[in-house]
Amino acid sequence: MAKHQDLADAIIKGDNTSSKEIAEKLVADGVSATEVLNEGMMPGMEVVGRKFKANEMYIPEVLIAARAMHAAMDIIKPLLTETGEEGKGSVVIGTVQGDLHDIGKNLVGMMLEGGGFTVVDAGVDVPPEKYIEELKKSKAKVLGLSALLTTTMPGMKEVIEAVKADSGMSNVKIMVGGAPLTQEYADSIGADGYAPDASSAVDLANDLMN
Repeated sequence: MAKHQDLADAIIKGDNTSSKEIAEKLVADGVSATEVLNEGMMPGMEVVGRKFKANEMYIPEVLIAARAMHAAMDIIKPLLTETGEEGKGSVVIGTVQGDLHDIGKNLVGMMLEGGGFTVVDAGVDVPPEKYIEELKKSKAKVLGLSALLTTTMPGMKEVIEAVKADSGMSNVKIMVGGAPLTQEYADSIGADGYAPDASSAVDLANDLMN
């Protein structure tokens, strides 16, 4: 009998063969997809997030853990859509116009997926109108903006102003992150939240959704 803890452990270890097999066994044993996500995958990614924050794990190991999470996600995703379970809702993420960095954004996306969110990745070098288009398409309530260059940080303000100016977007919350950012800067451009790292982004998205 496969256990949720086995799945969490496989994700923490980054063993994508085991994570897939354990997810398959759990589903075959009649465990619901939601339970596999909430009891196995999310606790695994939470440990990864905690270790990453504490410098006990580094980006390559986090990416390997995320790959193991995705292997299990591939098994349960079709079942989640069948039951109409949307998880926690959608988050649109992207790197602002002029900035081509994506490792931080990708990490945040993986952590959010591991946390039960549906992630719409708008990519890099994204102009304000593209974010608005993706928000409308996905009906997402949270937008995550990333910038790694001080020169592209003002692009965040442009996106925030564009979203706030759109009457259909009044309920969208915007969170920002990236190496050069601070809480003060996030406040000064009107962001709803700032996350210093990928696992904080998941906590923040949970807060903003509520």
